[in-house]
Amino acid sequence: MALSSSPLSKGIVITVPVLVLAASATAILFLLLSLSSSSCDCSSAVGTVRTPVIESAVENAAFSVAERISTSKDDVEWVKDQIRINGLHMQDNVLRKGINPRTRAEQLQDLINYKGISHYEGQESNNHTALPCPGGLLVEEHHSNYGEPWAGGRDVFEFLAESSHLRPNSRVLEIGCGTLRVGLHFIRYLKPEHFHCLERDELSLMAAFRYELPSQGLLHKRPLIVRGEDMDFSKFGSGVVYDLIYASAVFLHMPDKLVWVGLERLASKLKPHDGRIFVSHNVKFCSRLGGEECTKRLSSLGLEYLGKFTHDSLLFNHYEIWFGFRRFKT
Repeated sequence: MALSSSPLSKGIVITVPVLVLAASATAILFLLLSLSSSSCDCSSAVGTVRTPVIESAVENAAFSVAERISTSKDDVEWVKDQIRINGLHMQDNVLRKGINPRTRAEQLQDLINYKGISHYEGQESNNHTALPCPGGLLVEEHHSNYGEPWAGGRDVFEFLAESSHLRPNSRVLEIGCGTLRVGLHFIRYLKPEHFHCLERDELSLMAAFRYELPSQGLLHKRPLIVRGEDMDFSKFGSGVVYDLIYASAVFLHMPDKLVWVGLERLASKLKPHDGRIFVSHNVKFCSRLGGEECTKRLSSLGLEYLGKFTHDSLLFNHYEIWFGFRRFKT
């Protein structure tokens, strides 16, 4: 009762612990502030030095991924190791077929007769397939239209992309892309709308639009593929400039006069100095004029012949010949 009735006693009882705690807190706070103050400059300096290094590492990693196009020796050794580790062997160079083996012709007949193992009947068959594809395309008959394995398209892409020092933001024009044996790889690598193609064959374009692009998940890349002939590039726009223009086994099927018309129209669409034109197989449209006359005619278009190049296939015994040109006038 005495303590409770005395304001002074009451005040002392309450204040002493508070003062002790306050003093302790003040000491701790002062210590923390001192440590913080002494390490502030150091921390700031470390942050200043290290942050660009981290950003640079990330940028370099992204750059390396973007730069990586062709298969390296390490890649080849890795896949050989996987085959060896798993004890895999080819049996008389023929792969064992699955539980329901079918040739392409048999697969096509199955599609005609049965649609698929599980399928919708009647009106329902029209309500569940967003982009119905002809059976001939589903069994990839068009992959046999090139006189050599479909896989060769990847070889062509790697050679052209690396020879032209392409980046994802580069722009590419293919003259005669067919069913996109090569074009698929460019479309996948480049930014949306950066791959253009002029193709005259309707069946090839149907295979490209109705099977290859959807089945490869590349519809979102929106390549500009135009049906046309006679080297008419007007639908691609007047302001576009290409880092690479190429024609694979196309010019040898054209009259020389038409090839020169095309080159005249394309010369101004090729990026000066760094841009490249590549033509496969031969340049008889040029050699038939004679070396001096050909050089003179190319020069009048602002084009320069760079030489003959070859590249090997990764998966089969084959090499391809390309002839390169660049634009030396701005």
